[in-house]
This record gives sequence, C-alpha cells and structure tokens, in this order.
Amino acid sequence: MANKIDVEKRLQEAVQGYWDARTKNKERQVESGRIDAGTCGEVTGGTQMGALEVLVADILCEAGLKRFDVRTRTALELPGYFRATKKWDLIVISEGQLVLAMEFKSQAGKSIGNNVNNRSEEAVGSAKDLWTAYRESRFGEGAPTPFLGYLFLLEDRDSVKVSVRNKEPYFKVDPVFRGTEVPAKTKGAVKYKGVSYAERYELLCRRLVLERIYNASCFLMATNAKATVISQPAKDLTFSRFAAALRGHAVTFLGSQKK
Repeated sequence: MANKIDVEKRLQEAVQGYWDARTKNKERQVESGRIDAGTCGEVTGGTQMGALEVLVADILCEAGLKRFDVRTRTALELPGYFRATKKWDLIVISEGQLVLAMEFKSQAGKSIGNNVNNRSEEAVGSAKDLWTAYRESRFGEGAPTPFLGYLFLLEDRDSVKVSVRNKEPYFKVDPVFRGTEVPAKTKGAVKYKGVSYAERYELLCRRLVLERIYNASCFLMATNAKATVISQPAKDLTFSRFAAALRGHAVTFLGSQKK
C-alpha cells in the first residue's frame, strides 16, 4: 500500500515551489533578453502553480481515481455555454464523464488592487459558464454532477492587509466590505475604513461556496521567502478542509460507478 500523503508537508513544499517557479521564470526572461513589465516575467512560464496541481492530483489518486484520468498540463478544454470552450487548470475525466474541474489562481507583487475585481469576475464567470453548459447537457445526457474547486494563493505582505476605501458615488456597498467605522469631518456623517485586499479575497472564496458557485474553495497566504510561511486565515477555507471535500467527491463518484 502506498504511503499516505502528508498534506501539510506537501503543501509547504508546493507553495515553496510556487515562489521557486516564479523566480526561475524571471531568470529565463532575463537570460533571453526579454524582460516583461512589472512581475509579468515571473509568471510568463506558466508553471508556477504546478506543484499545487500535482498535490491535488495525488490527493485525488489516493482517494481511488486513476492517475491517467487526472489531467493537469494538456487537454484541459471543456465546453462552455457563453463561449465555445474554457481551459481549466485541472480536470478529471473518468469513463467519459466529467468528474471534477479546478481553478488555481494566485496574486503576488505590488499591483494587487488592479486585479481583485478581475479575479472575482473570472471565478464567477467560469463557473457560471460550466454550470450552464452542464444544464444544456454538454457533458452528456444524465451526466453526474461535477465538482468545481477554487484555490487562491495570495502573497502575504503588508500592502494586502491595509484597509481600502470604497468609492460609493451613488449607492452604498455591501456592509461586509465597509470594515470598521472611522471619524468623519462632517458632523453626523459616517465613514468606514474598508476591508483589506486580503479580506476581499477571503470573502470571495467564502461566497463562491456559500452561493454554490463552487463546491469547495481554499484561501492561502504565503510570504515570498526562502523559507516561506503559510497562513490560512479562515477556518472554513483551509487546505485540509478543501482536500477532504476533494476526497469525498472522488469516493462518492467511484461508489456510484459500482452500482
């Protein structure tokens, strides 16, 4: 029997691998004489989340799925409804059936604020596209309900923990985004600090599950260092809980195939 996966150890290695891959991508850009703007050169190689993808693949295989059925590098396109296809980061196709599809997303560097809304729109749009395609039987008549997973890794740095004011020229934002109350110059007026970018990403991951857009979500923060430190600020969005949901779905799917 194969050794059981040490999830916490493998997670540490995978996140460290994320930073290592970004560094190598940037070094290759410099060596080739092409230097992308900002931190783009760190992600151009496209393999920075590879170690996390392998970890999830190993968890699914440990639960009983066949290695050949778990795909992470090629042939990742699935049909959509609003577009012809969407390339996911990890999918499981077993016996011609879609078992699972996952997104692995990250944000690092200084331009955090420019990407929060984009990441939110991507996450919701991709899931809506797939669920509508499923409704329209793009994955076969009577196909089993697939599992959608979303994992987000955010660089742990001071700038992502600072309160961000909301612009509300006409209507008030959802109270959850307001943060704590602060003194206002105008008597009787109320001002709020606004929640940080880290808190916004945490809220995104939580609400993706609460609204049943994704079946499970994970939110990680990690320092960019030789010995990276991982933090998991939300108990409902930990990797161990996420891994348990993956295992549960794999076992349920395999059990349904034996009937």
